[in-house]
Amino acid sequence: MGYRRSEASQLGGKRLSRREMLRRTAMTGALAGAVPLLAACDQPEDTGAASGGSSGATAAGGLFPDTPEYNFVFINHVTTNPFFVPTQYGIEDAEALLGTTHQWTGSEAADVQEMVDSLNTAISGGADGIAVAVVDPQAFNDPMQEAIDGGIPVVSYNADGEGLGTNPRLAYIGQDLFGSGVEMGNRIVELVGEGPVVLFIATPGQLNIQPRIDGAVQAIKDSGANIEFEQITTGAELPEELSKIESYYNGNKDVKGMFAVDAGSTQGVAQTMEKFGLAEQGVKAGGYDLLPMTLELIDAGHMDFTIDQQPYLQGFYPVFQMFLYKLSGGLSGPAETNTGLLFVTKENVAGYLENASRFEGDSEEQKIIEPAS
Repeated sequence: MGYRRSEASQLGGKRLSRREMLRRTAMTGALAGAVPLLAACDQPEDTGAASGGSSGATAAGGLFPDTPEYNFVFINHVTTNPFFVPTQYGIEDAEALLGTTHQWTGSEAADVQEMVDSLNTAISGGADGIAVAVVDPQAFNDPMQEAIDGGIPVVSYNADGEGLGTNPRLAYIGQDLFGSGVEMGNRIVELVGEGPVVLFIATPGQLNIQPRIDGAVQAIKDSGANIEFEQITTGAELPEELSKIESYYNGNKDVKGMFAVDAGSTQGVAQTMEKFGLAEQGVKAGGYDLLPMTLELIDAGHMDFTIDQQPYLQGFYPVFQMFLYKLSGGLSGPAETNTGLLFVTKENVAGYLENASRFEGDSEEQKIIEPAS
């Protein structure tokens, strides 16, 4: 096999929490689906089931036969982005249960060709399964089909090109991106009512975020509300995003709402709202994802909401699905999986702030989480 070790991070050998990764960035400018598997892993030794040859067989134990140490390769578009820290924890936790290994690779800056090169390397290196963030509608199709034709299961996660039927992946694990944008647009109409709003996006056309802004625009139009909107590009790095957002506000102080469709721009909106005291002036704001500063500023009343798409599950579920595909000879495994949509507001943000965890990427510790007080 070409890849036989799990790589903690391209920032170094030690896993960085999301908070630690954010510091470095600033300095440089459906668990239910796993229940049957977990139950099988917990069978007593005298059940007569086969027990371990490889570490994978031992972990998968119980009713499962001995399995090779399958190696799964994850191709990502922003490998060092703090959003994907919980995704990597999800991968690690699934492989600890199943005895698999993984590699986390792709591009740090959404360079599609780098990602395609990584995909081709995974194929030629004999990966047992591949998960791809399909951020381009065409570029990944041929190598994905090559992999599938060669017996390598391929799933998409976080981004799915232009959706079901437009690329050859076996399943998509992630948020319904357009649908979440529609829900965001409905919330914008509810909060703002009328007047100018701005929608910030890091990289227009990138297919893990563009469908969100398209959905929001559609919902605003369909509502018939007297809301004027414009789309502003912020860039892929946190300092750049914040600068663009502050600059926009300084030139458009009549804005009634500021919203974003990616994690970095969402944090930038929250910081701008705080800096200029905009919530007290009646400006509404919201966005996506769970960067710690975003959550803290929601709790402080500077931002109305952010949307949780459960990035942990976007790592955890693909491992289980690819494992089942290999175990079953392709008879089972890949299944369309919507990792969900939850509006995080001042009313429910405490659960995120009080419980640092691998599920949100702000703690390495393995522990059972108690509900927030």
